[in-house]
Amino acid sequence: MPNTAPASAVLDRVLVLEMVRVTEYAAIAASKQIGRGDEHAADAAAVEAMRDALNQLDFDGTIVIGEGERDEAPMLYIGEKVGRAQGTGPKIDIALDPLEGTTITAKAGPNALAVLAIAEEGGLLNAPDTYMDKLAIGPGYPDGTIDLSKSTTWNIQSLAAAKGVQPHEIIACVLDRPRHEALIAELRSLGCGIMLIGDGDVAGVIATTDPETGIDIYIGSGGAPEGVLAAAALRCVGGQMQGRLVFRNDDERGRARRWGITDLDRIYALEDLAQGDVIFAATGVTDGSLLKGVKRRRDGTITTESVVMRASSGTVRRVIGTRRAEPVKRG
Repeated sequence: MPNTAPASAVLDRVLVLEMVRVTEYAAIAASKQIGRGDEHAADAAAVEAMRDALNQLDFDGTIVIGEGERDEAPMLYIGEKVGRAQGTGPKIDIALDPLEGTTITAKAGPNALAVLAIAEEGGLLNAPDTYMDKLAIGPGYPDGTIDLSKSTTWNIQSLAAAKGVQPHEIIACVLDRPRHEALIAELRSLGCGIMLIGDGDVAGVIATTDPETGIDIYIGSGGAPEGVLAAAALRCVGGQMQGRLVFRNDDERGRARRWGITDLDRIYALEDLAQGDVIFAATGVTDGSLLKGVKRRRDGTITTESVVMRASSGTVRRVIGTRRAEPVKRG
């Protein structure tokens, strides 16, 4: 008999912890490539494992944030259908990054994650695979504390005032890229501390919600798909985020229009990026500020650390997984 329950009810009953199992599969597969220097092999392993796990679930899922468009990605491409209840199960939108931090994994660096977010149909921005300007802070600040239409200096001063500190006491997280040279210089001129990260801006955005990281604000451009994933996490734990798509050429503008985006200069608020009931899950591949990485013991036991969050309830669960063998791919 077809499962006719609304998507939100299914999120309640089934999918919260199932999402952890999906990210665990991807993280364990990718972890075999830690430090091996092969970014492609690490990503491919994570993609295959995540796709297999998703296809074991009883829903009618559509990838809205994936590994690229169909012609560019053999698996988990934007628009791909997953789940074993196509046409009968609840319709679920899925944003994913099977390996957030391919370079990190290849070089055995920190903060590589397997990441996934789901929402009811239409709940996640169907963002093209372009860059996005991002601005994010954690919870507890008045609405309007940040504004992507204004300067970096304005945003730092506004945040400092809301926090009750001086601008030089603010710590910003920025991707270490040549394109951020002017941004970094402006932050330095204000006396801000800067945490430069080599990759993994989903973890960078989430870090703004945890006082122990010391990070107050995430600022700069990175992948638009990662922006939607980060927004899904913030919807669950609180915070503010704005994003604006960045187009480098006519091909990228055309790609956006194919996905129904007509206002190319629009600034997206948090709930424009991820709305309704949202579940976010992540499993550590390598050790990082958010999660510990996959560990293999001499007796063959594998341990993982994951986090799963839900917007409607505001719950955050940390899950320590222990398994005695590698996950078995099902036919």
